[in-house]
Amino acid sequence: MDAVYLDHNATTPLDPRVREAMLPWLGGRHGNPSSLHAFGQGARNAVEEARERVAVLLGARPAEIVFTASGTEANNAVLFDLAFSPSEDRTPKRVVTSGFEHPSVREAANRLGERGFQIERILPRGGTVDADEMIAALAPGPDRPATSLAALMLANNELGTIQPVAQVARAARAYGVPVLCDAVQAVGKIPVSVADLDVDALVLGGHKFHGPLGAAALWLRKGFDLHGYLVGGSQERRRRAGTENVPAIVGLGKAAEIAAGELSERHRHLAGLRDRIERGISEIPEARVHATDRPRLPNTTHIAFSGVEGEALLIRLDLAGFAVSTGSACSSGTVEPSKGMLAAGFSPEEALSSLRVSVGMTNTEAEIDAFLAALPREVEALRRFAPVPVSR
Repeated sequence: MDAVYLDHNATTPLDPRVREAMLPWLGGRHGNPSSLHAFGQGARNAVEEARERVAVLLGARPAEIVFTASGTEANNAVLFDLAFSPSEDRTPKRVVTSGFEHPSVREAANRLGERGFQIERILPRGGTVDADEMIAALAPGPDRPATSLAALMLANNELGTIQPVAQVARAARAYGVPVLCDAVQAVGKIPVSVADLDVDALVLGGHKFHGPLGAAALWLRKGFDLHGYLVGGSQERRRRAGTENVPAIVGLGKAAEIAAGELSERHRHLAGLRDRIERGISEIPEARVHATDRPRLPNTTHIAFSGVEGEALLIRLDLAGFAVSTGSACSSGTVEPSKGMLAAGFSPEEALSSLRVSVGMTNTEAEIDAFLAALPREVEALRRFAPVPVSR
């Protein structure tokens, strides 16, 4: 069997139908969408068709869609817009977010903190932010400035847990607080409706649902102004300067069209593979699947193996032909536990002993069975030859 890819939350392989849609724009078809001649207008039409397809996937209007190069750029654009927005007074500004956010939100919030913003982070105990706790943090009070923005992801990239975005957004609207939702891990896997979520800005990335790298989108509610921190051109209604990446945007549009038509089928396929993995893992001694009592993405399972270092297990599985992920990071030669896992209340030992397995539409039951045959063998080998002490 060829190598088996089980890291779809990192990126997904390109759908052949998406590749076919992109190919003309990587060859004979070309043009700057801002040019007035026929070549340019052909490119403009392709971009606008893709915009319509992304809007349909979200239940939005095409004019509300802004194309960006990545989800990171889109998240940064909304957060950094706060720093550049004119202010009528010198009252400190405030951002409420979760301790679970992607680094593109977490680190951007840190930058705002360096500029004098107050940043409050709600911890996602067990894997889910408590909606009431976050709503309470949004409420105005005599001892804190008004909240300028709330940021809450829809689905966590590690545990796959779904966050209570709609509940928080409805309360935030009553307080006059705009809400940014990073939905990069959710779009294309579960239904995502901007009307149902009631947020003001939402981010998606094409390469998370079998589209191309280099194409993402930012949905902005009508009336939610974005000054744009990339300047120098009038593209995207002056909300994001820079010549559009036509081939990638065409691919994103095609991926959105496919996802809109296949969401039910995708959920059945992905959830079936995930459940197959989790049934198999139940046979491994001292293996724990996290957050099974909470709403999750259909494709994501997060497992801890007592007495095993996650990084070492990842390497052994990679050598055996299986690509998975951990949430740990290597800094100065030292492996550190995932910040998200720590924020969720897991111990450093639990975080460092964990793997994330995320399946995609290209995976098969035969591949999952091969993985489940290899996994106990590699876990047992590490426990025998390189045991990690377990804190009790």
